[in-house]
Amino acid sequence: MRDFRSSLSKGVQLGQVAIYCRVSTDDQCCKRQERDLRAFARRAGHHIVGVFKETASGAKNDRVERKKVMALAQAREIDAILVTELSRWGRSTQDLVQTLDDFHTWKVSVLAQTGLSFDLSTIMAGLAEFELDLIRDRVKSGLAAARAHGIVLSRQEGQRPSDKKAKKVLAQHRQGLSYRRIGRNLGLSENTVMEIVKREAG
Repeated sequence: MRDFRSSLSKGVQLGQVAIYCRVSTDDQCCKRQERDLRAFARRAGHHIVGVFKETASGAKNDRVERKKVMALAQAREIDAILVTELSRWGRSTQDLVQTLDDFHTWKVSVLAQTGLSFDLSTIMAGLAEFELDLIRDRVKSGLAAARAHGIVLSRQEGQRPSDKKAKKVLAQHRQGLSYRRIGRNLGLSENTVMEIVKREAG
C-alpha cells in the first residue's frame, strides 16, 4: 500500500494506543508485528494500553480481540490503534469504512506502522489496494486450510488438458518419433510432449 500511504499526512502525535496484530493461519505468529509496532510506539512516544493478538482469516467476523480494541475506542480509553497495515484490521471495504466512521465519531485514529493516519477523508483512494491485500490474505488462509486437511494443491495427472493425449504421446514416442513430430501429429507443442515423456520416465 505504498502509493496510498504516501498520500496521507504524517506527523500525527497521539498518546494512549492499543496494538492490534492478526495472522491468518495457525502456522503463523504475531511476533514480528508486535515487535515492529512496539518499536514504532516507543519511537513516537506513545503509551501502549494493551497488545491484542489473534489468529483469524481476513473475512472472519468473530474476532474477539478486535472487539476488545473497539470497546476501548468506544470508551475513549485510547487515542489510536496501531496496525502494520490496514488489511490486518479491516474484514472488507464496507467493514473498514464503517469502523473508520465509528472511530471518527469517537475521535480515535488508526495508525499504520509507517506512522500514517487513516480516516474517511483519505481512505477512498486506497480501497483498491486494500482489497488486493485482503484477497492475498484470504488466498494464503485458504491454502493453509487445504493443506491442513490433507488436500494436495499441486496439479495432478489428468488435470492438464495435455494429459488426455498422454497415452498417444507415449505410444508414438515408443515408436521412435521425435518430439516435434509427435507434437505436430497431436496438436501439442514440442515442450509439452517433452514434459509428458519426462513425467512418465520419472
